[in-house]
Amino acid sequence: MALMGIIILSPLLLIVTLLVLCDGQGKPVFRQDRVGKDKKIFGMYKFRTMKKVDVAFDVDHAVIEAGNQNVTKVGRVIRRLKIDELLQLVNVLKGEMSLVGPRPLKPEYLETYEAWEMHKHDVKPGMTGLAQVRGNGYLSGKDRSYYDVYYARHVHLWTDIKILFATVAVILVGEKKRLKPVPPEKMQALLAELDK
Repeated sequence: MALMGIIILSPLLLIVTLLVLCDGQGKPVFRQDRVGKDKKIFGMYKFRTMKKVDVAFDVDHAVIEAGNQNVTKVGRVIRRLKIDELLQLVNVLKGEMSLVGPRPLKPEYLETYEAWEMHKHDVKPGMTGLAQVRGNGYLSGKDRSYYDVYYARHVHLWTDIKILFATVAVILVGEKKRLKPVPPEKMQALLAELDK
């Protein structure tokens, strides 16, 4: 599926590459260390959407907000449409990622995780995931971790299909309209499940 996606989307990928180049902010593609399955570090590919990619580490804001001044003009558009993530089809092809799974974060986040959050690394990270269709940048860090760990504990093909369709809905209506914070009782139930 990843190879088919790369072939079908190759004209779009070429156009985006040229647009990012014309934006004049440096190389159109960058590779950044992320944490994958079993906490293995790998290089994740993305289209450049920021004037500088070496931004300060922020525990509470893993997702860059749309109004961030560091985001380029072209970057605002391709981030809104999730096009900047399409290059991760290469990571999927290499076996480092899946189409669906917990989003991989930078290695710096490992130091901030509680023990239960580490379970998000039990499965391959994904191009999209449960947290991404439940509000993503509008969720707290712990709520994102809940969705990541819940997914890792309940992997199912039908769930993946629903997440892929929900991702299309997010692109069409935006993350805020799909926001679904985690109720305290669900968080407690997950933690109890992990303790068994």
